[in-house]
Amino acid sequence: MNSSNPLDSVYFVNFPEHFSLSKDAFQIDTSIPLPVQKKDGQEEEIFDPSQLTEEQIFSGILTVLAHDRNNPNLDYYRSVINAARPSIKKELQEAAILKTRDEDWEFAEEIWWALHGLDPENKAIILNMALFYDQKADSYRRNSLIEDADAFDDMALQYYKEAMDADPEIPDAFFNVGYYYLKKRNFADARGAFESFLALCADATDEEMGENGIQKKHEAQAQITKIKTRNLENEHFHNAYDYISRGEEEKGIDEIRRFLQENPAVWNAWFMLGWGLRRLGRFGDAKMAFEKARECEGGDENADTLNELAICQMETGELSEAKNTLVEALEMDPDSTKIISNLGFLSLKNGNEAEARQYFLTVLEIDPEDPIAKAELKELSAEV
Repeated sequence: MNSSNPLDSVYFVNFPEHFSLSKDAFQIDTSIPLPVQKKDGQEEEIFDPSQLTEEQIFSGILTVLAHDRNNPNLDYYRSVINAARPSIKKELQEAAILKTRDEDWEFAEEIWWALHGLDPENKAIILNMALFYDQKADSYRRNSLIEDADAFDDMALQYYKEAMDADPEIPDAFFNVGYYYLKKRNFADARGAFESFLALCADATDEEMGENGIQKKHEAQAQITKIKTRNLENEHFHNAYDYISRGEEEKGIDEIRRFLQENPAVWNAWFMLGWGLRRLGRFGDAKMAFEKARECEGGDENADTLNELAICQMETGELSEAKNTLVEALEMDPDSTKIISNLGFLSLKNGNEAEARQYFLTVLEIDPEDPIAKAELKELSAEV
């Protein structure tokens, strides 16, 4: 996020009487100053009504709504922009969704904050903000920006909880937070969220749910079944993830081994064991754990398992096997920058710098801000 204060780009203007903001001659209350967005390069707060554009005023209002939640005139500013541009919420939401899809995180965040300021009680907007921070966290984690990713995950959960407090309830809030909890390996809360989603949809007909809603019901039930049959709510499993994720790998490995004694066919547990061992640099042991994960039901369908296995194969000198594993993983997840980056590192191990450069360039085509690919390309350029 930009460290500068966005409100520094705004100044407040008292307009003359009979000033109208829109083409429909919407009259404003000239006793209340309106925020105006400075033009690029503008230093002095010089007010000339003839030089101002409506967009400067609209932008100024949205900046204040997004970043100055204690401003005493917020309700008035909301009424002004809604009256002058009745479709503003729809326009902003479409822009925010587009920028989120493009992973233009800073611009998208500004728009979501403006939307939230424009209609702070709208639980659908709050749910969308939760999804936004959830996706932003995933992107940062893919780029190995772990602390930032954790912070965005915390923000996502805050908004999910607020969305789940809606009255009437929003079923999708429970469905989406279920996947959030799965990502965090919090299987007990994930199961509860999916069960709440199904309970809220219990009386809805297939016609009311629609094709997408029916698919979500199937997904929710499938996740509940997996959690139950694999005993993923087990305390040892939960403790193992917590320990490993905060750098206490030895304790995590002890916990997951206890889980595996009673649940030897759960691929997630073998994956976690491999994850802990790999973080300790015990690549041979980790490789065997990931191979065991692949033998269990569901384990061979996960690109992350193959990616982790390939890392271990590279470290144990099995370079051709690592190549085959990464190619298989990439077929499952063609846009995974982690997998493509590892193909680049494998090329470097094989002494093929030209091929490695192409892999890292491909990563930047998918994610222009990927720090690993940038660093490797910089180093390769320096070596030329």
